[in-house]
Amino acid sequence: MQSSIETAVLRTGLIGAGIGPSLSPALHEREAVALGMALRYLRWDLAELGAGPADVGDLLARARVEGYLGLNVTHPCKQLVLGHLDTLAPDAAAIGAVNTVVIGPDGTLTGHNTDWTGFGDGLREGLPGASLENVVLLGAGGAGAAAGYALARRGVRELHVVDVDAARATALATTLTPHLAPGATATGHPRPALDGLVTRAGGLVHATPVGMAEHPGMPFDAGLLAGRPWVAEIVYRPLDTALLQAARAAGCRTVDGGRMAVHQAAEAFRLFTGRVPDTARMLAHLAEMITAEEGTGRVA
Repeated sequence: MQSSIETAVLRTGLIGAGIGPSLSPALHEREAVALGMALRYLRWDLAELGAGPADVGDLLARARVEGYLGLNVTHPCKQLVLGHLDTLAPDAAAIGAVNTVVIGPDGTLTGHNTDWTGFGDGLREGLPGASLENVVLLGAGGAGAAAGYALARRGVRELHVVDVDAARATALATTLTPHLAPGATATGHPRPALDGLVTRAGGLVHATPVGMAEHPGMPFDAGLLAGRPWVAEIVYRPLDTALLQAARAAGCRTVDGGRMAVHQAAEAFRLFTGRVPDTARMLAHLAEMITAEEGTGRVA
């Protein structure tokens, strides 16, 4: 990590484990150039720093001393960081995870979660008019929690959370229930219930690692997609997963995970800098970078 950058250059970055392949630095820095800003977005990889997840508080203190505008936070620190913040945005408190820490002019550390707005904005933009009457959410981890909160805030009527860990699915459904509209419901289910739920659903949100470059394949039998109105993917590397290909072949409307990735980054960029980025331009940048990766066989 560099620490001798000119004071005129704005500094932001990312704390996490195994973040070497992250596209966030290029995504943030290219948008800054397009906006006429001098900005560096640096990787604070725990292993490279000789640090562990429990050191996230010390790293935030270091960023504050070094004049950073803020840091994004990813696995395995999204929950651990909560105890090191001065203030917490209401949505981050509701989700129980932080992926963006803004360092104020007075040094105050404020935690935000832009994953949920990223998913919600991506769904609205990529699938305008998609029905939220009956939605299945597959995956109750961090991405699933953000997607579930976005669905709750956007008026889902019947949400079925499915996970290999049935207790985790039930816990997420319980957490989301206070944020639902009156009369709406959220229910947790074990993985074997998925087949029956999907065939009755109006929409499906996939929030598991299956389909990533290192975890290729389908999360369930493609035959279940017949007649489903829409499918939203969280995975964005590759952009066109096996699930999306099967969903289109089955006649579903689809939205790829790139929109969530870009919209969450765009909101973090706005929180850090006060400037509103061009999400269409960022989407084009992301697609360009992923296409280049796929061309070299180095998608991660």
